[in-house]
Amino acid sequence: MSKNYDVIVIGAGPAGYVAAIRAAQLGLKTICIEKWRNADGDGVNGGTCLNVGCIPSKSLLDSSYKFYEAKSQLDVHGISTGEISIDLKAMVNRKNKIISQLTTGIAGLFKANGVESLFGTAKLLAGRKVECVMHNGEKKVLTADNIIIATGSKPIDIPVAKINGSSIVDSSGALEITKTPKKLGIIGSGVIGLELGSVWNRLGSKVVLIEAMDNFLSIIDQQIALETKKIFTKQGMDIRLSSRVTATKVRGKEVTVTYKNSAGEETSETFDKLIVCVGRMPYTQGLLADDSGVDLDERGSIFVNDQCETTAGGVWAVGDVVRGPMLAHKGSEEGVMVAERIAGQKTQINYDIIPNVIYTHPEVAAVGKTEEQLKQAGEDYDVGVFPFSASGRAMAANDTDGIVKMIADTKTGRILGCHIVGPSAADLVQQIAIAMEFGSNAEDIAMTVFAHPTLSETVHEAALAVNGHAIHMPNRKRKK
Repeated sequence: MSKNYDVIVIGAGPAGYVAAIRAAQLGLKTICIEKWRNADGDGVNGGTCLNVGCIPSKSLLDSSYKFYEAKSQLDVHGISTGEISIDLKAMVNRKNKIISQLTTGIAGLFKANGVESLFGTAKLLAGRKVECVMHNGEKKVLTADNIIIATGSKPIDIPVAKINGSSIVDSSGALEITKTPKKLGIIGSGVIGLELGSVWNRLGSKVVLIEAMDNFLSIIDQQIALETKKIFTKQGMDIRLSSRVTATKVRGKEVTVTYKNSAGEETSETFDKLIVCVGRMPYTQGLLADDSGVDLDERGSIFVNDQCETTAGGVWAVGDVVRGPMLAHKGSEEGVMVAERIAGQKTQINYDIIPNVIYTHPEVAAVGKTEEQLKQAGEDYDVGVFPFSASGRAMAANDTDGIVKMIADTKTGRILGCHIVGPSAADLVQQIAIAMEFGSNAEDIAMTVFAHPTLSETVHEAALAVNGHAIHMPNRKRKK
């Protein structure tokens, strides 16, 4: 059988559609297969990120924050308003319109770059063949020199809280809620749980986050985690750590959750709605034929090397379906890397410099190593911390919660990490990601002229503080 394509991409989320576009730009005959259907049953591109993930959740986060700001934050600026209300259906419809615009935009990008698009369910066979069962039931078998798997991830289900689509929902179902719950329970206080909790907390729900872990946000720098927990608690979110859910019971439109603390003491609480956000798992269901030659690792991810090559020749995998953080931007860059390597280029990704963001308000953002990781590795480092409460720009905006923390190597001054909770943290941390990519040290940032007044000056002051030279706060005594 002769080959049909140079490249077949399975999955049209941020990793897949970017890989397909870049491959086509490089002159490779490319097709992208996507199984996602919208509410009307039509095939759409964009994967989890555009349809039920990054984009719709940010739409709701921004809408809910504007409501909260209008209701609770404008008086300090001398602005008076009448009674404030929100139309949740309109808010959800706006979210859906944004989704439609972006997913339609991908179709336009495919056409502009010469990428063929096929909607259906793909299965990888041996010999670089892909069987596709299209939405109309028709089957096709395609072949290619190279296949890129970008099937993404899905929410993890837990037996004690079965999703029923009404009183118990997962992160996708949570995006379709059109009535504010009086009391909302969330299992899990990770990124998704905190973002969804923020939305409904702002809209008037009593939000309780039930977290099995002993530490809050255990994967981030713990100084930032503690500051973040303090801020969210002040906002009204009830975060209960060391609480493992043991049972749920649905009664009418309510759901009762039973959980145990670390001492084994049992508590039950009733909610109008329960959201299950305990993480995500790689999506490989029905994807691989037994003789495909592609191996999975112990986590159920597709096993790949540093260049995203699988154990089957000519088959690559990128994004959430492989090792590493499940981040859309990480997957997109892997998609570009693989497309360029297929075309003969030697592109690499620096996995040590991938920013991570929680889009609450204030935002939480990080790049590089945490202080805990450096302690465990026995590395010598210095730390500079600067609070937003000392920023003139933050004061002017009435947005002073949070801190910037910069960590640098003691001997070389090279920046090892930057961790922020505060306004515009996602954009501020990117400055340091760029600096780290070029091997900058804290002094390079300290010597750079920052515009005044800006939030970016907090990053500048944190860099100055690494060496005890901060101007707008007292410096900590340095070890001799």
